[in-house]
Amino acid sequence: MKILDSLAGGLVVSCQPLPDEPDDPMRDPYVQARVAAAAVAGGAVGIRANGPADVSAIRAAVGVPVIGLYKHGHAEVFITPTPELAVEVAAAGADVVAVDGTDRPRPDGRVLADTVAAVHAAGALVLADVSTVAEGVAAVRAGADAVATTLSGYTAASPRRDGPDLELVAGLAAAVAVPVLAEGRYRSTDEIGRAFAAGAHAVVMGNAVTSPLWITRRLFAATPAGAGRPGR
Repeated sequence: MKILDSLAGGLVVSCQPLPDEPDDPMRDPYVQARVAAAAVAGGAVGIRANGPADVSAIRAAVGVPVIGLYKHGHAEVFITPTPELAVEVAAAGADVVAVDGTDRPRPDGRVLADTVAAVHAAGALVLADVSTVAEGVAAVRAGADAVATTLSGYTAASPRRDGPDLELVAGLAAAVAVPVLAEGRYRSTDEIGRAFAAGAHAVVMGNAVTSPLWITRRLFAATPAGAGRPGR
């Protein structure tokens, strides 16, 4: 649990190419490792990364905790959906494995507790990505070591929104005794401060820090040349 303690009050940076952009030039383990190293040099207390190759490259480049995950398949549950994928991420060097912590059916028919047990046996901790307070409570009962608001707005149980779900941060902080990581659509220093005020243990930021493609699209949409062509 000292790994989670080291994240307290800090910024975790998510280093991932855009999932819906197979030609994203950032889609390269070496590139992601360099981005992660730059983030750590800037003060990041942890890195979140997708896939064994990126996790392994980043683990070799930074000394802070690495939260690994494995986006796989096209089912509703695609963030580290099976125990086997979770163990693969842990073996690649992840200190913490992020998994879908919702109550949706998993593609292999197993339950969250099965993945938690497999990750713990592999020597890593489990971060459950959830979209509601009830899911967070259930994930902790299943053995998750921490919860994150990552999936707020991306499930049928949670409304879609443009900004971060600060209400979910506050609700989870009041309902569970494990660290709560605020993640999902954090884009400003003001939002970071509000997340900590709501009870976040740490804040995770991704595209707004590490994706030139995502950042440029948003900025381009504000220019005369980009009028009527909003960033995707």
